[in-house]
Amino acid sequence: MRFSRMVSKTLRDDPPEAETASHRLMLRAGLIHQVAAGVYSYLPLALRSLRKIENIIREEIDAAGGQEMMMPALQPQELWEQTGRKEAFGDNLFSFEDRRGRPMVLAPTHEEVVTNVVKANVQSYRDLPLILYQIQTKFRDEPRPRAGLVRVREFDMKDAYSFNADDESLDESYQAMAQAYRNIFRRCGLPVLMAEADSGAIGGKDSHEFLLATETGEDTVITCSSCDYTANAEKAESSYPEVTLEPEESLEEIDTPGLKTIAGLAEFLNIPESKTLKAVFYMSDGEPLFVTIRGDLDVNEVKLKNAIQSHDLRLAEDHEVRAAGLVAGSASAVGLNGIKRVADVSITKGNNFVVGANKDDTHFKGANYPRDFEADIIADIALAQPGQLCVRCGHELESTRGVEVGHIFKLGTFFSESLGAMYLDSEGQQHPIIMGCYGIGVGRLLAAAVEQNNDEKGIVFPAPVAPYQVHMVGLNLTDAEVSTAAEKLYQELESTGVEVLYDDREDAAAGVKFNDADLMGLPLRLVVSPRNLKNGMVEVKGRSETEAGSIPLDDVLAEVAKRLADGGE
Repeated sequence: MRFSRMVSKTLRDDPPEAETASHRLMLRAGLIHQVAAGVYSYLPLALRSLRKIENIIREEIDAAGGQEMMMPALQPQELWEQTGRKEAFGDNLFSFEDRRGRPMVLAPTHEEVVTNVVKANVQSYRDLPLILYQIQTKFRDEPRPRAGLVRVREFDMKDAYSFNADDESLDESYQAMAQAYRNIFRRCGLPVLMAEADSGAIGGKDSHEFLLATETGEDTVITCSSCDYTANAEKAESSYPEVTLEPEESLEEIDTPGLKTIAGLAEFLNIPESKTLKAVFYMSDGEPLFVTIRGDLDVNEVKLKNAIQSHDLRLAEDHEVRAAGLVAGSASAVGLNGIKRVADVSITKGNNFVVGANKDDTHFKGANYPRDFEADIIADIALAQPGQLCVRCGHELESTRGVEVGHIFKLGTFFSESLGAMYLDSEGQQHPIIMGCYGIGVGRLLAAAVEQNNDEKGIVFPAPVAPYQVHMVGLNLTDAEVSTAAEKLYQELESTGVEVLYDDREDAAAGVKFNDADLMGLPLRLVVSPRNLKNGMVEVKGRSETEAGSIPLDDVLAEVAKRLADGGE
């Protein structure tokens, strides 16, 4: 490809709307163009990288037994109503009516459709197991698109689905796909963490995320360096010191003028925060919800949502708190009725707590569960945090930020039962097919590769996903001898199958060309210049190398082949 013919142009300055390194660099290097919030055009450079990622994915999923297919992005809403997921996805689901008034959706994922396909084609256990997959466009009406291709409303995804007769077979498919994912990310040059995860609106039981560690990631990963326990913060469990049990005290009202926070209350009474209980107010599916948790802990809203099987959970606004008769800063479950009450298990790990007295500037001390207050549901709804202890080995937990690049689920029989996808066993008995699903965001994976691999000059592409292998720079191309030599080398490289981006611009200064080469970050740079040609040499430099070297012009093809075989450097 000749640089002078490229549709995209590089930018000298950082775009003001860019939030992350990958967003900034992909805009500056001319990989993507924003059409609307969360909607991007993939320009030729990005598309070449995406196709390479897709080919790696296909090779590994095929090797794991997958069969590629293609399903429609446009789907009847009725399918989503049958599974109840229209309500679960809520406003994130693009929905509309066609010209005949039939409700339709733009699919964010394809469990419903693929289950219908299998329902029509699988009759008995002899037809199982199956792994079907596609690479296709998805749509999600994200409330806050951000970070370029990391959080978008239209995106390409590889989604695969396994269909099995029993749990043992499902586990085999799940492990095969997990290994395929490891292979994909390794081949793309991306070190990932495999973390236990929440299944979200897709449902299911066992679930793992593959995350690329980066400080700008939107996910928090809890890890244990002692036993390798790794889990997304939404799923992670931890243990924390229990409060020493004391002889139960009687419930006593105390004045706490102006104290509205746990920290202020603990300091005023000279007690640890773990001796208090905090109240948090939510709205769950339009109804008020009262949550109690030990004062030194925070609520994990994903765990809470799962515990109460809520579709729509959010913090209550001030007017909603007042309408429910709750006193912000001095509330507790003591004497509370007429509102759903949920408590974390931490209320059972201690006693004689200080809690709100449900009137301003007043608290109770000596509050004990279940003597003084009750809960409709008690569950683990606490957020695991670094510094707490691993539930497996007792070692101190750590945390890191990451970007999710893949997710796998054991779905079980939810979709097959909802949509009637059954099989006959060897004795002629009918059973629901057991399912798994497996997703990789292709565009997000490209963004993650850029986020992970860059420096102050620009992108440093991993060789397997770089749009081109070689960035060839011609200097002083108005010189006929240089132009002829550069053109010949360009043709020779391409004829041997090397992917070359040739900067053939005659009006661009050397510094501009070198800056663009660093910004685009291709694995290998060749420079053809009058000075080097005079000595029969060509300059060569790997993108991550600090110094350039020279090689004889006659040896360029062999040297390039060797470096590319070694990974591009």
